[in-house]
Amino acid sequence: MIDQPPALLRRLFDRAVEVADPMRTLAGSLPPKPEGRIVVVGAGKARARMAEAVEAAWGPCEGLVITRYGYARPCQGIEIVEAAHPVPDQAGADATARMLDLLSGLTEDDFVLALISGGASALLISPCDGVSLEDKKAVNSALLASGAPIGKMNIVRKHLSRVKGGQLAAAAYPARMLALMISDVPGDDPAFIGSGPTVGDASGVDDVRAVIERWNIDLPPSVRAALDRPTGVIAPGDPRLSRVENVIYAAPAQSLAAAAERAQAEGIETEILGDALEGEAREVAADMARRALDLQATLTAGDAPRLLLSGGELTVTRRGDGSGGPNAEFCLALALALDGAPGIHAIACDTDGVDGAAEVAGAIIGPETLKGHRDDAERALASNDAHGFFGRIGAQVVTGPTLTNVNDFRAILVEAKP
Repeated sequence: MIDQPPALLRRLFDRAVEVADPMRTLAGSLPPKPEGRIVVVGAGKARARMAEAVEAAWGPCEGLVITRYGYARPCQGIEIVEAAHPVPDQAGADATARMLDLLSGLTEDDFVLALISGGASALLISPCDGVSLEDKKAVNSALLASGAPIGKMNIVRKHLSRVKGGQLAAAAYPARMLALMISDVPGDDPAFIGSGPTVGDASGVDDVRAVIERWNIDLPPSVRAALDRPTGVIAPGDPRLSRVENVIYAAPAQSLAAAAERAQAEGIETEILGDALEGEAREVAADMARRALDLQATLTAGDAPRLLLSGGELTVTRRGDGSGGPNAEFCLALALALDGAPGIHAIACDTDGVDGAAEVAGAIIGPETLKGHRDDAERALASNDAHGFFGRIGAQVVTGPTLTNVNDFRAILVEAKP
């Protein structure tokens, strides 16, 4: 039997976050410092930490990076601007305008280092012509509540922007650009990390309309009008992207592998189910509960514990007015599906420390989670109030800013029945 399973699960999560820390990993992906003018730009929840790592390797640099409120880091030359996430604000819009000004007029002798991570879709904000910031915020809020996968949300975001879908890279042309990315998207497609500001995209407005229809997104009139005009998204193969190199240097798979290695060192047999799982949080939780119970049925006394690891990005279709996020909702639905099964514990957290819009990374559950609380748990799930429920029973995981973001981390520990 594992002594203190919740503590073990938290150690595994902390290890997954640790190996994605830009201060540990970014320098190995940097080339020698180029000669001439260097401009560093970027956006995302890990960007300030990445900028800090760049200057640790290269010394003071010129540039501007946008990160989430509370995620700033001390830099020598790069300006750090904080803005709102997941719904954008005027601070993000103003900083994005300044970033575009910084990139204008560069020459082929200049070098741009773009730092991109999850969260850039909201932080790097410049609505297309005719769309106000308020209308863009309304669309973003509707997308977040719709249950649409991140890839589908980003299609809409790109076509309503002047910086996403390769447009940031086009603004820097003809300068040479290296874009270093931390992936937080299933499949690690650079085009979907932060809505791909340095990557061309072949989607069109018909694809946007398909997402709007499929997930019943209510659009302001200005947005509907914008979709009738030519898009600013840069097509793959456009000459303005010819001097861009996109590199993913940290991804969810690396963090899951590090957690698996730590668990195996403690005598736990580990299976990684994948780093790109998607779907409705409560539905994935039901599937995972069945898998864990089936696995437990194969174990007998004396067998080594088993660990099921997975990553990706789950979604929540908002049905109620509670406080929650996909990781907490996964844990709540998992606890209800397991119904107090002995010997099974789990953790689900976002590696950026923010699950949904709350300053909570996620939650930990075990056989005792529902004792005396089942009715409350059922009401909380019905109203999307997973954070409220776990706050009431003291089972939240609160990390503060982790300064990185490699998406969701889920671990289910399965022991033989006592």
